[in-house]
Amino acid sequence: MSRLLSSRERSNIGRGREHHGPRLSKEVIMSDYRRARKRIEVTVGESVRIFRELQELSQNQLSEITGIPQSTISAIERDRVNLGVERAKVLARALKVHPAVLVFPNWDIKSESAA
Repeated sequence: MSRLLSSRERSNIGRGREHHGPRLSKEVIMSDYRRARKRIEVTVGESVRIFRELQELSQNQLSEITGIPQSTISAIERDRVNLGVERAKVLARALKVHPAVLVFPNWDIKSESAA
């Protein structure tokens, strides 16, 4: 059910200030929410799929760019075929990422560095 706007609300609209309905309470109760994870675990295949989708490429398009058969890209994304160094380089170039991002998607530089 809609209501008529007050003269103040109508004048605000004319000044570029839109009416957004009643104001909401600013009180937020944090216990009502679950903390977001800072990191997620992904497989090599999932990382390839994620970066492919971020580039808005289909498997067929990625296949055309890289020369890697679409069926192989599909198998890589499902972790049925190992990525391998050479394919990682070719895919990384096409996806505009460093090969290490694809090969080591869960690498934590803070806890796994050699230093």
